Amino acid sequence: MGKWNYGVVLDAGSSGTRVHIYKWLKSDQARKKESGLHKLPEVSTDKKWTKKIHPGISTFGSHPHDVGPDHLDKLFHHALKYVPKDEVANTPLFLLATAGMRILPDLQRKSVLKEVCAYARKTTKFQLPDCDLHVQVIPGETEGLYGWITANYLLGGFDDPEGHDHGKNHHTYGFLDMGGASAQIAFAPNATEAEKHANDLTLLRLRTLDGAPLEYKVFVTTWLGFGVNQARQRYVLKLLESSTDAKEYPDPCLPDDAVIMVNDEGKVIESGSGKKGHKLVGTGVFSECLTSTFPLLEKEKACLDEPCLINGQHTPAIDFDVNHFVGVSEYYHTTHEIFKMAAKDDEDYDFKKYQKAVNDFCSKSWKDIEKGIKSKTWGKVDEETAQEVCFKSSWLINVLHDGIGVPRVGLEDLNSANKHNVTKVKVGGKHGPKKGFLNPFQAVNKINDVEVSWTLGKMVLYAASEVPPNATSDLAVGFGANVPGIPSDFQVPGGSHLPYLDQAESEWHDRLFSENSRRIPGFLIFTLIVLMIGYFACGRERRRAARQKLGGVFGRGGGAIRNPGGSLLQRRRKGLFPTKLFGRGATQSYERVLEDGEAANDFELGSFISDDDDHSESSEGSARLGRSSGWATPQIKTETGPPTFDSDVVAQGSGLGLAPPSVFANAIDRGGLMSRTDSRERVARSRAGSPKRAKFGAVEE
Repeated sequence: MGKWNYGVVLDAGSSGTRVHIYKWLKSDQARKKESGLHKLPEVSTDKKWTKKIHPGISTFGSHPHDVGPDHLDKLFHHALKYVPKDEVANTPLFLLATAGMRILPDLQRKSVLKEVCAYARKTTKFQLPDCDLHVQVIPGETEGLYGWITANYLLGGFDDPEGHDHGKNHHTYGFLDMGGASAQIAFAPNATEAEKHANDLTLLRLRTLDGAPLEYKVFVTTWLGFGVNQARQRYVLKLLESSTDAKEYPDPCLPDDAVIMVNDEGKVIESGSGKKGHKLVGTGVFSECLTSTFPLLEKEKACLDEPCLINGQHTPAIDFDVNHFVGVSEYYHTTHEIFKMAAKDDEDYDFKKYQKAVNDFCSKSWKDIEKGIKSKTWGKVDEETAQEVCFKSSWLINVLHDGIGVPRVGLEDLNSANKHNVTKVKVGGKHGPKKGFLNPFQAVNKINDVEVSWTLGKMVLYAASEVPPNATSDLAVGFGANVPGIPSDFQVPGGSHLPYLDQAESEWHDRLFSENSRRIPGFLIFTLIVLMIGYFACGRERRRAARQKLGGVFGRGGGAIRNPGGSLLQRRRKGLFPTKLFGRGATQSYERVLEDGEAANDFELGSFISDDDDHSESSEGSARLGRSSGWATPQIKTETGPPTFDSDVVAQGSGLGLAPPSVFANAIDRGGLMSRTDSRERVARSRAGSPKRAKFGAVEE
C-alpha cells in the first residue's frame, strides 16, 4: 500500500463526459509531513489526468446498454493509466451527471445510471460501494456548492482565514457559474443575513487533518433556463413574436450585416443544411442589445419570499463589502475569448472597459470580422463564437449587474471598507502575476494553475471525510439542512470505504451475477433444468453415448476378465452418476463380450424394451452383446463357501434357455454374470424374431 489516496470523478455534462483524477496523502502520512494540522487535506491533480469525450451520456437514453462499451470504456481506460494498479481497488469512483441527464425521462435516466454502475463494477475494481450515491444526477444546487468549495479551497479561505479577512469576520468567497442551460450562485451571507435566513442555508461540514470539524453555512440556488444558450433561445423567440410575417428580423445582438437562420424553436439552423427558417440580420447596436436582453431576467415576477434577485427566486441580501465573487465557465470565456482580457489574464474585470470593448467589436461589419478571424486577430476564434459573443456579453452584463447586483467597477465608487483585503493568488495561466481580490467580481479559469472545476470540490469533501475524527467530535462530513446535528437529508461524500484485501474469491460472483447474490440459487436451478431437458430430448442413442462418456471420464475400475470358454466379461464402470437417474443400477455390473465359439451362438438375451436397450447385428454368427439392466440383478450370497444365487433366480435363468446349467454356473464362478431378466412374465425372444425389431430394426441399425 502506497502513501497516496486517489479518487476519480466523471463530470457527465450535456455535451460530453470529462474524467478527473485526484490524489492526496493518506491521513497518517499527512500528519507526519504537515507542520500545521488545522488544514484540509491537500488534493492535487495534473493536466494530463483529465480527458473529455463526446457526446454526453444522456444520448444513450434509448439504448443504455451501449453506454459502457461505447462511452465509459475510454474514460476508465484513461483513469487506469494513471491510478497505480495496487491502489485501484481503494480508489472511489464517482459519475455525477448535470444538465443533460436532468431533462431525460425518468425511466431512461434510471436505466442509464443503472447501466453505468453495472458496467463499472463488471469491468473495473474501483471502489463503488453505493451506486445511488456514487452514480447520480446532481441538482444545480449541489453543483454550485461543490464549485463554492473549489473556489475557497484554491483561494485559501479555508486554511488561512486570517489572511483572507474581508471584514465583519468574513473570509470566504462567493461563487458564480454559468453554463448553457442554467446558472448557479453560492455564497456565505454575512452574520446578520445568515441569522435572518437560517432556514434557507445549507450546512456544510468539512474535517481538517487534526480531526476537527470545519462548518460553514452557505446559500446556494440555481436559475434554470438562465444559461447563455437557453437565454438566447428565449430571446430569439421574443424577436420572432414581435413580427409574425416579417421576411427579415433585425437583431441588435448580431454584428452589423451578419446573417443567421433560425427555426420556429429559436435554434440556429446550420448553413448548407437546406432547411428553411427565419432570417436574422445583425444591426450591431450593442446598447439596443442590452435593452432587449434585460427583460429575460424576469425581475417583474412576484417575489414570495423577500428579497429576490432573478426570476422571483429568493436570495438573501448580498453584502459586497465582504462577499467577493469569482465567476467561471461562461463568465470567463465571454470576457476572455475575444476581448482585450484574452491576452492579459492579470487584468481585473472593469465594467467600463469591458462594455467599450464589446461595443467596438459588435459595431464592426461582418466582413471585417471575417477578415480578423482568418488573420487570427483574436486568436482561435471561429465564426460561430464571433456571432454569439455580442448576445453573450449583453446577457452576462445584465445578469451580473442588474440581476445579482454586482457593482459596476469603473463607473460606481466602491466602499473603501473593502480595501484592506490583501488576498494574493495567481489567477489564470502559469505566468499570471499575483494579485489581490479587491473587486466584488473576478472572472477566472484557473487559480494557482489549477482549473476551477466543481469536481475538485467534490473530491476535497471526500478527502476530508477520510480523515479520522478527533476525540471531541465525530460528526459526519457532508452537507444538508441547516439544523443542529445530522439532518435527515444529510448527504455524505461517498459510500463506506471498503479496503481491498483479497477479492479474488468473490470476483467471479461480482462479474457473473453483478449486484444481487440471491441470483445464484436460481441460476443453478435453471442450469440444471436446461441440462435435464437437453438430456431427455436428445434421443436414446445420444443418451447412451453420453452415459458411456461420463462413465469413462468419471468412472473407476474397469477392465475385462476372460472366462474359461474364451469369452470376455467386460466390467461396466461405475461412473459419476451411478443412480437410476441415468438408467444405471447402483450395484456394480458386468458386460459379457462374446468371442467365436459355440457358447456365443447359444447365448442370447430376449428382447427388452427399455431406454437402455442396445441394438446389434441380427445375422447369426455375429458378436452379440448381453446387458444387465440393474433392476433384477441376482443377489450374490456372501456367506462362507462358494458363491451361489438365490434359488428362484437360478430357476428363472435355466427356464429361459439362456444356457445349459453347467455353462451358467461356470460363468458365475468366474465372473458373476448377471441375468437381464426381472420376472417370470418376461418371455425370452430371439432378437431376429422380435416384433419390435421387425418394425424398427432398419431405423435402429
